[in-house]
Amino acid sequence: MDRIGYFNGEIGNLDTMQIPLCDRSVFYGDAVYDAILVLDRKPFTLDLHLDRLYRSCALTEIAFSMARETLVSEINRLLDCSPLGALMLYIQVTRGAAPRKHEFPKDATPNLIMYTAPVPLPSRDKKATLHSIEDLRFQYCNIKTTNLLPNVFAAQKATAAGATEALLHRGERVTEAAHSSILMLKDGALVVPPLDNLILPGITRAVTIALCEEHHIPVETRIFTVEELKAADEILLCSTTKNIVFVYGIDGEAVGGKDPELAKKIQDWFLEEVYKETGVRL
Repeated sequence: MDRIGYFNGEIGNLDTMQIPLCDRSVFYGDAVYDAILVLDRKPFTLDLHLDRLYRSCALTEIAFSMARETLVSEINRLLDCSPLGALMLYIQVTRGAAPRKHEFPKDATPNLIMYTAPVPLPSRDKKATLHSIEDLRFQYCNIKTTNLLPNVFAAQKATAAGATEALLHRGERVTEAAHSSILMLKDGALVVPPLDNLILPGITRAVTIALCEEHHIPVETRIFTVEELKAADEILLCSTTKNIVFVYGIDGEAVGGKDPELAKKIQDWFLEEVYKETGVRL
């Protein structure tokens, strides 16, 4: 089996496993999740992802009481049953199963859903493009919930336009992509949008910032516009399954490509970090 599922301690074939129909993630998307890159059964930045998962539970008041050490043990059980190679580890915590009612159920026990599946990783020289779309998501984008329909719409529109990803913006302000962070290089500095309720705190973003600070690359945290992004020296698209790829087109207009040396250094630093933690070179 290439796709291994997990539900509350049971491990099996992802395509045949079942969850309760009355789980609140089915009716309301009442769940949080995280996704982690795994190379030869070694997860990358697991601690940072679990920090975010437990933070998402707290922000949504999902009473997930499983101790972190127990969750790590269950993750390792799942990974032991999973194939080698590049995988995505998906973890979802739901509020639990209960009769359909909008208010939180009093006695529901959270359910833990996980799976691993092979994931294709982009080459280092992948050339990404963006399609700009007004950001119509709700006001809780800092919480990694399963309420992703606006992201789905944006990703589909970008795909239909022949682009790699959606460039989301609220008015002129750039927020992020449908399922990636957007950073830029300008005049030798890494420029990142500030984290607030409109932006997910991306793990790849956080690692990239830390690496730039470690190598004495200035980091500016500020709001920037679509036009500023188009004028950037380089544009970085960051996510768990993309790592770091560079953007060379927005809405059919050529962008980036003005500081390839610094861009490549940042990408190399990131991939070296992946190697240090997993022992696998990408």
